[in-house]
Amino acid sequence: MEQVRSAVEEHLDQMADLVQKLSAELRSGLAPAVNTFLGFFHAIDWKEPWLMCLMGMHLVFLIVAITSRRNLNFQMFLFLSALAGVYLAESLNSFLRANWKSFASQDYFDEGGVFLSTLWSGPLLVIAIIILVNTLFSLCRLIVKWKRAELRHRARLSQSKQD
Repeated sequence: MEQVRSAVEEHLDQMADLVQKLSAELRSGLAPAVNTFLGFFHAIDWKEPWLMCLMGMHLVFLIVAITSRRNLNFQMFLFLSALAGVYLAESLNSFLRANWKSFASQDYFDEGGVFLSTLWSGPLLVIAIIILVNTLFSLCRLIVKWKRAELRHRARLSQSKQD
């Protein structure tokens, strides 16, 4: 019994060591990404009016998407609008890169479109995913409702045949 206990304790010590090494490896691997994100976040002047309007637009879009969750036709319009905004992000980035001096204090719009992808396309994609999940739930409810109606109809038909 003592040998089993020592083997289990040795195994648990090895597992604890592996978990510790893995967490240290993850922390060291994620540190550059976290530092890059923090640098990106701090490089932006969040008090610029156009950025506040952009964030407000995303917030309004999200509120409209959530409040209209029962209207599937309007939800599809919002979904397609969000995806069209993501599709047009590259053209929008080119236009804004050429005209940034008229509305911004610094040039945020690089050729790769990282800034616009993060602050324009990212929130639109999140909203589109929320709409998609809501649509899937609505379709599941509709399938259940349809199947119940079909079963009721079959029950009525079999009852009328028996009479």
